[in-house]
Amino acid sequence: MVALCRHQLVHLNAAGWAGVQQRPWDDEARACLAHWAAQRLPLVVTQQRDGLPDDRIALGLPAPLQWQRRRLALQVPLRDVLYFDEFPRAAEITSLLPPRARSAWQTLLTALAALGVVPRVYGSFGWQRLTRLVYLHADSDLDLRLPVTDAAMADAVASALHTPPFAAPRLDGEIVFPDASAVAWREWRLWRAQRADRVLVKRLRGAAMERGDAWLAEYATC
Repeated sequence: MVALCRHQLVHLNAAGWAGVQQRPWDDEARACLAHWAAQRLPLVVTQQRDGLPDDRIALGLPAPLQWQRRRLALQVPLRDVLYFDEFPRAAEITSLLPPRARSAWQTLLTALAALGVVPRVYGSFGWQRLTRLVYLHADSDLDLRLPVTDAAMADAVASALHTPPFAAPRLDGEIVFPDASAVAWREWRLWRAQRADRVLVKRLRGAAMERGDAWLAEYATC
């Protein structure tokens, strides 16, 4: 089994797209998938549920506004994966931000870079940057994937995100540890401040509420 991570992008080969499109989709889903196949757009790794054969991979397609923001779930053979990829780096979505927010955004990115963090952007901003299709609306959050090495680094990152000099868009997203365990950065702050007695930790095979910090020692390279 290939080492997979949440929010990892997947590009299919021609056989993979042919297989996906042969399934009994409704007209709206079929039109969306036809566009994805024609433009060779990526899919994203989703939760790999128990019982999924080792030679298949669960993927998702979060559709843009054009297709009612539908979320299409797929399973494809690993042999149909052409290559894996990642969401855009945070600096690449600057042009999608309101002009009034761009200077503050650059300041935040500089602060994160000083901490050794190179964030990537998923969610609506990431997908719009990748596809050039309309995902953004007035209430769209800015979802960041923030890789860290340890709890102290996570604390520093959460602190930097908590006091940005702009109010919109709302900063959301996850702190990601070396084994790809992820925690929403806002929940991390509350938990570390002992304002919550447990925290939701998301992993490739599912999510679990953790009360102690033993899971932080279970690092492995993703």
